Amino acid sequence: MSTTDTQAPILNPFSQTFFHGTKADLKIGDLIETGFNSNFVDRQLKHIYLSATLNAATWGAELAAGDGRERIYLVEATGPLEDDPNVTDKKFPGNPTMSYRSTHPFKVVGEVTVWQKHSPEQIKAMKDGLEMLKQQGIMVIEE
Repeated sequence: MSTTDTQAPILNPFSQTFFHGTKADLKIGDLIETGFNSNFVDRQLKHIYLSATLNAATWGAELAAGDGRERIYLVEATGPLEDDPNVTDKKFPGNPTMSYRSTHPFKVVGEVTVWQKHSPEQIKAMKDGLEMLKQQGIMVIEE
C-alpha cells in the first residue's frame, strides 16, 4: 500500500443523516423512488420526501397510509434536494423540520429500530387536523 492510499479521504456516509418514515417494508440497498402512492394522499407524487430530523420522520411513519408496521429508514440522497415547500415558510418559518424533497431516489442504508412514538392523543389530534383540512379542500401537497 502506498502512502497516497493511506492518506486518501475516507468517505463518511453519515456526514448528513436523513430519515424517511413510512409503512413500506424495505431492505438495505432498496431505492425509494417516485411513482408510488404517497404516504399521505391517495395519488402518486412527482417528489419523494425525507427529513434530517427524527421527529419529522416519526410523524411520517405514524401518519403513513397502509396497514404495515411503522418504520423509519436511514436514507442517502442520490441526487439534489430542495426544501419541502409544503412546510417551509407555509407552516413553519424557515425549515425547522429540516424536510426536503427530490425527484431522485433515496437509497436505504439502514433502519432506526428504536424510536419514541408520539402519544396516542398527539397522533389522533394530528390525524383529526389533517382530516379537517382534507374536508375543507385545504389538504394539498404542492408539487
